[in-house]
Amino acid sequence: MSHSVQAKAQYNLNKLHKRLRRHVGQAIADFDMIEAGDKVMVCLSGGKDSYTLLDILLNLQQSAPIDFSIVAVNLDQKQPGFPADVLPAYLSQLGVDFQIVTEDTYSIVKEKIPEGKTTCSLCSRLRRGILYRTAKELGATKIALGHHRDDMIETMFLNMFYGGKMKSMPPKLISDNGEHIVIRPLAYCKEKDIEKYSEAKGFPIIPCNLCGSQDGLQRQVVKEMLQDWDKRFPGRIETMFQAMQNITLSHMLDKNLFDFAAVRRGATLAEGDLAFDKVDVPKIPVGLLDDEDYQEQQQKVQIQTVELS
Repeated sequence: MSHSVQAKAQYNLNKLHKRLRRHVGQAIADFDMIEAGDKVMVCLSGGKDSYTLLDILLNLQQSAPIDFSIVAVNLDQKQPGFPADVLPAYLSQLGVDFQIVTEDTYSIVKEKIPEGKTTCSLCSRLRRGILYRTAKELGATKIALGHHRDDMIETMFLNMFYGGKMKSMPPKLISDNGEHIVIRPLAYCKEKDIEKYSEAKGFPIIPCNLCGSQDGLQRQVVKEMLQDWDKRFPGRIETMFQAMQNITLSHMLDKNLFDFAAVRRGATLAEGDLAFDKVDVPKIPVGLLDDEDYQEQQQKVQIQTVELS
């Protein structure tokens, strides 16, 4: 590889790192995810998302205005062929505090779920219980998961299409028993940015052969639909994600969240009198206008136009 190619690759990696770091920092600030004195348990699966999460949090830890500690935790579910040496070697090399928890959930799932049926639900419940227990044992005050922006959009569509709910993954939640706070610092990060970063960093990826590789999963169907939209309609994904953060309850139909019975003559309502207005659809999706890749592309076009004129 020539020096110029290496320099360009390093430049792109630095730019990508800054973007991910900025998005993670913004999510942490927006949702008050990490506080002074927190012990953050980063759940490390061996996939690109959790590797990226740990990498960015370790980097932020060095310059954050508050002190917090990090412990990486991997759950070895005793899947056949699981390379149990990969994560301990990687984490030891990093010098980060870590713990490998070994629980044979694989056998339980295979015993309880008939062959050919989706294992994700049971596997997820078992894994969640073990991670909550581990967090308590370690004294962790926050549990960090590697779900990103695209996971959240996919979950929203899954709930719409199959569950009849407008519901997604929250960036921050509290467990049912009130003991644990779960955070998703990658909430603002694009999956394609995480993929590029993971490849450039050379993380030792461990595939999930229990549930992640099953064919015909509803999530995979939704993922493929969104990927197709992203190719055919640039900006649509970004705009949908903005919409998830910009909800007008008075223009939905959930009577539990908005008191429609209280709407009477003489009352005022924000954005209320739009019933007969023609919807003004922007020619360019609003999410695309705020997308950094699109902005950079437009700047290049403007520069080229100036040079040619």
